[in-house]
Amino acid sequence: MALTEELREVAEPVWEATLAHPMVERLGEGTLDEEPFRYWVRQDYVYLVEYSRVFALGAAAAPDLERMGTFAELLDETINTEMDLHRSYAAEFGISEAQLEATDPSPTTRAYTDFLVRVAAEGTFGDLVAALLPCMWGFNVTGRRLAERGLPDHNQYAAWIEMYAGEEFTELAEWCKDLMDDVAAESTARDRERYRELFLTSARYEYMFWDAAWRQEEWPV
Repeated sequence: MALTEELREVAEPVWEATLAHPMVERLGEGTLDEEPFRYWVRQDYVYLVEYSRVFALGAAAAPDLERMGTFAELLDETINTEMDLHRSYAAEFGISEAQLEATDPSPTTRAYTDFLVRVAAEGTFGDLVAALLPCMWGFNVTGRRLAERGLPDHNQYAAWIEMYAGEEFTELAEWCKDLMDDVAAESTARDRERYRELFLTSARYEYMFWDAAWRQEEWPV
């Protein structure tokens, strides 16, 4: 069995919980109050900065030129295209570039991104891929399942669903899944078990990222 088939079984309860979360459920319905979503947009900008560092570390850790090139392309795409798109999308909710840049990471954002960067910096290339995969795969699953229910009347929420359910993001998720399977095929049983643990931790953080936005989480002191 390919490792991603095992990981699908691990992730499915987390994905179901994510889809049942009121933040995601109301996003799909178009009934979500915009304030928690504005919080999500600002925290996601902070996340993208650290996500870029993971791609940079992935390029450095890649075992061959082809994978090195792909991670370098993802880094360039994220910094020079996706973050510009994120700024434009944020502006539709009245969030300025200055506000995005001034956003302090929430406790959950800090914990999740610190986890990703630490794994990328200290772990193996396979560890990095396992920790990275839930972001791509989980968002694609969420977007596609919400799209199957029908797009909401809220234009910005519909655009969010279309982006993550779309062909381009689906191809990115499939690429990361294939990469995970390729790496796992050359790994030991102990490595594969570690990949499962890292994957599950990231998947759980993905759920917590939604929940933190719903609660508009702040530091307690």
